Amino acid sequence: MPAHVDPHSFGFLVTDLARLVRADFDSSVAEAGIGVTPGEARTLAHVARSGPLRQTTLAEFMGVEAMTVTGFIDRLEAKHLVQRLPDPDDRRAKLVQTTEAATDVLRAIRQLSQGASRVASAGMSRDEWAEFLHTLRVARDNLIESRANRSKPDAAA
Repeated sequence: MPAHVDPHSFGFLVTDLARLVRADFDSSVAEAGIGVTPGEARTLAHVARSGPLRQTTLAEFMGVEAMTVTGFIDRLEAKHLVQRLPDPDDRRAKLVQTTEAATDVLRAIRQLSQGASRVASAGMSRDEWAEFLHTLRVARDNLIESRANRSKPDAAA
């Protein structure tokens, strides 16, 4: 007899939510005609969120391979929406940052994201939605802290 798996467990709910949000966002970007693909839109939003950062860090944040991010950045750079700058801490590395030309595209991305939030928050009061977002931030921060603590060298060693 197979073991029961709770489809409403934390991991399944978060995974389902992320998958559905991404699918909705990708569809909205594709239909909106804002001049970027869904992958480019996600990349641009992450660069805008994080400020100048290395491509490898960006790939980690996005959960994709570095080569995937390189392709997105190449296309965004050709559209003058991002630029690569030398990393002052490592002359071999490049930092990526948004340009002024990205302002309108980022505004459109924000509006599309807000549309997804409206759909997701249907049936919730403003306070319930705010509490839900707060709870997600706490869970995310707890996992980030746990991950950082696991990667620290053991002080007893």
